[in-house]
Amino acid sequence: MDYQLTVPVILRRAESIYGDKEITSRLPDKSIHKYTYSNFAIRTKKLAVALTALGVCPGDRVATLCSNHFQHLEAYFAIPCIGAIIHPLNTRFSPKELSYIISHAEDKVLIIDEELLHLYEMFKSDVNLKEVIVIQQFQARLPEGLLNYEEVISSGDEKQFCPFEGSEDTAAFMCYTSGTTGKSKGILYSHRSIVLHALSTLLTSSGFNITEKDIVLTIVPMFHASAWGLPYSCTLVGAAQVFPGSSMDAESLLDLLESEKVTITGGVPTVLMNILHKLDQDPDKYKLNLRTIVVGGSALPRFMLKKFSEKYGIELLNTWGMTELSPLGTTSVLSSKLKNASQEQTYDQLIKQGYPVPFLEIRGRNEQGIIPWDGVTVGELEVRGPCVAASYYKDENSKEMFTPDGWLKTGDIVCIYQDGCIEIKDRSKDVIKSGGEWISSVALENTLMEHPSILEAAVIAIPHEKWIERPLAYIVVKNGTDVSIEELKEFLAEKFPKFWIPEKFAFINEIPKTSVGKFLKLKLREKFESDNRNTTEH
Repeated sequence: MDYQLTVPVILRRAESIYGDKEITSRLPDKSIHKYTYSNFAIRTKKLAVALTALGVCPGDRVATLCSNHFQHLEAYFAIPCIGAIIHPLNTRFSPKELSYIISHAEDKVLIIDEELLHLYEMFKSDVNLKEVIVIQQFQARLPEGLLNYEEVISSGDEKQFCPFEGSEDTAAFMCYTSGTTGKSKGILYSHRSIVLHALSTLLTSSGFNITEKDIVLTIVPMFHASAWGLPYSCTLVGAAQVFPGSSMDAESLLDLLESEKVTITGGVPTVLMNILHKLDQDPDKYKLNLRTIVVGGSALPRFMLKKFSEKYGIELLNTWGMTELSPLGTTSVLSSKLKNASQEQTYDQLIKQGYPVPFLEIRGRNEQGIIPWDGVTVGELEVRGPCVAASYYKDENSKEMFTPDGWLKTGDIVCIYQDGCIEIKDRSKDVIKSGGEWISSVALENTLMEHPSILEAAVIAIPHEKWIERPLAYIVVKNGTDVSIEELKEFLAEKFPKFWIPEKFAFINEIPKTSVGKFLKLKLREKFESDNRNTTEH
């Protein structure tokens, strides 16, 4: 049959089969909101009808500036279900960045949390929005001209809901990259890519292995690459969903993990590090039901994998992806070849980025051409597939990111093993080229963070007269601990060649991070240049 893979298909399945399953949200006042998929479906249809009445047409962009909660999930479905495009905005962006992105995307309507209205006030004069809909959380009086989300919902008649029946290749979702190397770039996900991505993440062999029995806490922000697709994949299989709202500190997350008996969650290593430290402070306080934590966004440190596994009995699933991939690319699952492997050999495999999800094809390329799959030769990873973006939105320079035969250049330096498993050695812009040899900043960082006195570590390349580049390690020590540079050098010398060991270390209070928790090495390079300039001047 000519059956289109679209977001309304996911909504229909959830409503008809999983209507009694729960969706839970923590509200700003710390209270808990619960309702079922049946309630969710009715409200989603009402919102879709109401947005149409407000003049939202197929192809229009509707932005959201919200944390993770049930109303945001309603927008995730209502907007694509009328053929429009949902565009979640990064709540951690500056007003200037937000006004640029809203204008570049030509957003028509904005749905915003009341607790973020102060942010809207700082950029509202720089954008051209037809309507602004506020999700009221404190019941304060709204500024004139703004619409109340609940009143908008009430104005819609779910019986008038007409789901989108167009092509599955129609755009449904828009998100912008974090913009660590320049202005943020817009990427569109089609209905088809959303459905295929949801299916691939649900597979036992290559994905998150989420089923109807699971309770999933979505820690990764819903503005970040569709929260790794979790809102769509969980809805597709009827998994109970839990949303933390804006309370993202470790204690709040652990309370929610315990009280809701969450089985699967996911987040970036910096967030998980905070959770791990909180658990270590009082290991008997929380009774968790967690089976799996999906890890993405940056490299998974080996010590974190071991600690969660050996001390708390929780499996960490290491993944790699990009906003451009919808976003999951690979998962580090154990193949049958390792059924008799030792525990340490298992850890060796699990900290790699793993195998491509179904329909994602991979290859590597260096100066000599396409690299062999030998687990040794390194090159830039290139990918293609039905969930991979073909271009950037309204970006004339996007062709530079693609090969002449249409593969996306990821910017990640990898080796590929014979069985197709990839291991990321570094980002192309972060690899340190010293005396003709490559040094992996990621490998140094992960090893440094295994030291009992170190909380965070980030390594950058700095200029060197003889070797062209050398590594500089920025270190954040744990409270109440101390460590010397010589001790760190000796610690690294046990695992790396002598030329890998940084001559210079700098102790700082915090590693700067992007809005999604990745180390922002651009800021560290700027810090080094500033510090070096000041030293030279004085």
